[in-house]
Amino acid sequence: MFDRRRAGVLLHLASLEAPLGRGGRAFIDWLAEAGFSVWQFLPLGPTGPDRSPYFARSDFAGNPALLDPAGPAGDAAQRAAFEAATLPWLEDYAQFEAISERFAGSPWWQWPAPLARRDGGALALIRRECAAELERIRAEQFAFFVQWRKLCRYAHARGVRLFGDLPFYVGPMSAETWADRRQFQLDETGRPAAVAGVPPDYFSEDGQVWGNPLYDWPAMQRDGFAFWRARLGAQLARLDVLRIDHFRAFASHWAVPAGARDARGGQWRPTPGRELLERLREQCGALPIVAEDLGLITPEVTALRKDFALAGMRVLQFAFDGSPDNPHLPSRIETDCVVYTGTHDNDTALGWYLGLDERTRGYVDRTLGVTRESMPEAMARAALATAGQLAVIPAQDLLGLGSEARLNTPGTQNARNWSWQLPAGALTPQLADHWRPIVRSCDRA
Repeated sequence: MFDRRRAGVLLHLASLEAPLGRGGRAFIDWLAEAGFSVWQFLPLGPTGPDRSPYFARSDFAGNPALLDPAGPAGDAAQRAAFEAATLPWLEDYAQFEAISERFAGSPWWQWPAPLARRDGGALALIRRECAAELERIRAEQFAFFVQWRKLCRYAHARGVRLFGDLPFYVGPMSAETWADRRQFQLDETGRPAAVAGVPPDYFSEDGQVWGNPLYDWPAMQRDGFAFWRARLGAQLARLDVLRIDHFRAFASHWAVPAGARDARGGQWRPTPGRELLERLREQCGALPIVAEDLGLITPEVTALRKDFALAGMRVLQFAFDGSPDNPHLPSRIETDCVVYTGTHDNDTALGWYLGLDERTRGYVDRTLGVTRESMPEAMARAALATAGQLAVIPAQDLLGLGSEARLNTPGTQNARNWSWQLPAGALTPQLADHWRPIVRSCDRA
């Protein structure tokens, strides 16, 4: 994907109707007509009640909510091959979901002890009593595989690359923590002793407590990082390139005591990230990974990214703190970066701009040569014009939408998070005609 300058669009699959079918194909058609050659989206795993793709119930499974009900279902031979290839995770995931349904979605550490600890007799009983549910879950995953493969082929035929996303941590209520708990720092009941988060930052003065269990790094080192190698391999089988969220945790991770109200009492702990990346490179060759290197980034994190030849991220909304050395300023962005107006965690470019104080807005106007009337298109143009090899514009910014279209506000339980839908008919041929010469003028078509 980094063979030449490219332009992409960021759009969560769940923001589309029938994303693995007619909705996804229509969006790919629009991208190709508008000169964009990359579709970036958020993690594809099944989500819980909060709909957060970063708190997935499995990193290996696909989200059945993304299926097109009218899409292809595959044949028996394909299904047999699929189930043989996915045996290491499919049965664990199916049993996890079936048991979860039986106990009204309660956390697995609150299930009866024989099920929580995966007693063989208890699981055999589940396989007999929940045979219909298990078959439905397996069928959903096979349908996801069939429809995703068809969508990938369609995208590639139209010259569009697929750019996915993977959280650094897995969700606490996930098939992985239940099925392979030795990989995580959990107590005897399955609850984490410390959880993931970040210290105070741009998004929150108290930091963020994510609640994900921390990895048991010595255990992972002993088995050659088998969990991570399987995890990355499953993602790259679906994608052209993968963004790893919270890349800085490869250098060190913020550990927050379980039950803490905020993240200020956490501490940095070392991560054997270099050793892990070396094992991943042995498996994959050159790593098709983009490092989300935002937030508190140390020279160690930057060295790790560059030593493994990984692209980093730059976000124009972070550029205007007044420092002439700010790495997010358009003039300071380097080639080995993916450039954004904003990410899924930011306000839309227009919402952000209108929320600035007068002094900062004036600085933005002078730096980018913009006016209120030219926003947010002027900001998208600035991102496209940078030296970054790939520039990605959120769909909301292409449409000129305000804060009402924000996808997520980090550190909140806002009911609107992850719920934004692309308005029907918004991506018109006229809009494609408008953006195509802009993308071409920046040598990205």
